[in-house]
Amino acid sequence: MDLASLRAKQLELASSVSRADRLDVDPPRLIGGADVGFEQGGEVTRAAMVLLKYPSLELVEYRVARIATTMPYIPGFLSFREYPALLAAWEQLSQPPDLLFVDGHGISHPRRVGVASHFGLLVDVPTIGVAKKRLCGQYEGLSDAPGATAPLMDKGEQLGWVWRSKKRCNPLFISTGHRVSADSALAWVQRCMAGYRLPEPTRWADAVASGRLAFTRWQENNR
Repeated sequence: MDLASLRAKQLELASSVSRADRLDVDPPRLIGGADVGFEQGGEVTRAAMVLLKYPSLELVEYRVARIATTMPYIPGFLSFREYPALLAAWEQLSQPPDLLFVDGHGISHPRRVGVASHFGLLVDVPTIGVAKKRLCGQYEGLSDAPGATAPLMDKGEQLGWVWRSKKRCNPLFISTGHRVSADSALAWVQRCMAGYRLPEPTRWADAVASGRLAFTRWQENNR
């Protein structure tokens, strides 16, 4: 694995990320969610994509793709491991979403191009990274209260927001993926909450990927 060329590719991609949006002018009617996991000891990459109507947040479509894993886990280069399965699931959708939430980092990455940015550039759709753990950057003063917010900073640059979405839950790390501003990313995640730690697009993507009870009930009700 030539990490030097992958690093160079990341820096090239990062320079193409757009940190602005038109979502206030052209708000989304369909919001997608994407989640990636690994099966069979990491040999199979599984990606789930969902489409939700906005503002009802009703699940209207889901797709799952399983492909052979193309590279090992290397910290900082996860997007190269995950995007092939994401692309396979994306290509199965009947229509693209107007906005996509990805379970992972956007620009809140050492080289400013996590999986949400990498994939957003590939498909050229407004994309938001919604991560459960910090990858880089620092933040201060986040209270335990639900709704508490702090900027995620690295080397004097704001990479996104740290937001406590629910009481007694660890915060989320929300960042620009592509064609979304930092403030819009936070605002749209907040608009897509329904009482859980995760916003509905990535919560449903996880439910589909993992066969959770909410999804099996949805299947039963939509037969």
